[in-house]
Amino acid sequence: MDFSFQDLSGTFSVADIAIAMTLSFVLSAMIGWVYRATHRNVSYSQSYVQTLVVLGMLISLIMLVVGSNIARAFALVGALSVVRFRNAIKETRDVGFIFLVMGIGMAVGTRFYLLGVVAAVAISLIVMVMHRFNWFHLNVRRQVVKVQVPSDEDFTATIQDVLIRHTDEFELVSMESIRGGALTELMYTVKIKKGGEPADLIAGLRERNHGQSVTVLTGYDQTDL
Repeated sequence: MDFSFQDLSGTFSVADIAIAMTLSFVLSAMIGWVYRATHRNVSYSQSYVQTLVVLGMLISLIMLVVGSNIARAFALVGALSVVRFRNAIKETRDVGFIFLVMGIGMAVGTRFYLLGVVAAVAISLIVMVMHRFNWFHLNVRRQVVKVQVPSDEDFTATIQDVLIRHTDEFELVSMESIRGGALTELMYTVKIKKGGEPADLIAGLRERNHGQSVTVLTGYDQTDL
């Protein structure tokens, strides 16, 4: 009995479908576990990882449907062009994982099974090694400092005196009038001196801004008084 499907894109068997779907699932799930194991920040999303797995399988299915038929490929592009995605990508590495599962799905869907397996394993190992040894880490402590001061005086020089004592370098990023003009918010990027603490900087600034709000944003947490 012949379990083959004949269409404009060529011939593929039930075995081809089973292999493509199973292999794309296994490889995409492996990539999902790698993503989960190497994720550092608090923006982890289970839904995103599950979407990676589904996306890998979906791309594999699309490649089976398209096959070598150029007309069908263009029709698919036209159909997908009406789709709009409004969810913002939280991290740039998330985009890389999306393209990774898409590439693996394309390889499996076009029946380059060995290429898909080798590429998925090799790239996953590279990601794990970069995570394990913290490649390309830049050990620079930079913070964003927001200081609110009364608008009836010029506090710029006073605030900068405090920053000179507590930081190696600083730069004024923005100056904004808030609360109906009653306060002015100054925003700086700073590099706190070695051995210094954000709390010391906050205490120094609060002595000069008449008890108004001072916020120090770091790469990992936020201190606000």
